[in-house]
Amino acid sequence: MSDRLTKIVTRGGDKGETSLGDGTRTPKDDPRIALLGDVDELNSWIGMILSHDPGETVRDVLAGVQHDLFDLGGALCFPGAPLLSERHVARLDDASAALNADLPPLKEFILPGGAPLIASLHVGRTVCRRVERAAAAFLRADAQAERALQYLNRLSDYLFIAARFEARRMNVREVLWRKEASLSSGD
Repeated sequence: MSDRLTKIVTRGGDKGETSLGDGTRTPKDDPRIALLGDVDELNSWIGMILSHDPGETVRDVLAGVQHDLFDLGGALCFPGAPLLSERHVARLDDASAALNADLPPLKEFILPGGAPLIASLHVGRTVCRRVERAAAAFLRADAQAERALQYLNRLSDYLFIAARFEARRMNVREVLWRKEASLSSGD
């Protein structure tokens, strides 16, 4: 990569356009560019989660996720490029099953919180759901998009399970929704 990015400030986007990986100029408010930004934001949140020092199991999976999201963004830069694979989805399915195996069943809804790591996993989950919605809208007509959509769906599930797993590992009580604490409880 020594000669790839020799000049960061190019001024090429000063008029509201940017270049795709194939050199095509496109407006910065194009849905493809918006989705690229959303994927980049999600990747940044994964980096934030990693900065909160999850256990090795979660850390290793999320390190791989960062590379997957970078690959997804790279593929989105090239219209028509393949977007992730069945192996990407299977890896998240396997990771989720491994984390969830020893967790107790859910009896109540879980609210974000409990510790910075756990809260950041929930923020990552909600950002991932937003990226998934944007991807579904943008990629609706793309036959190659199925795996990318599955991946984002599985990633948000994984982040939820990881929050539960990390709470248990850290011996932090999960924050549960309580009907009696809600103003909607009919008082």
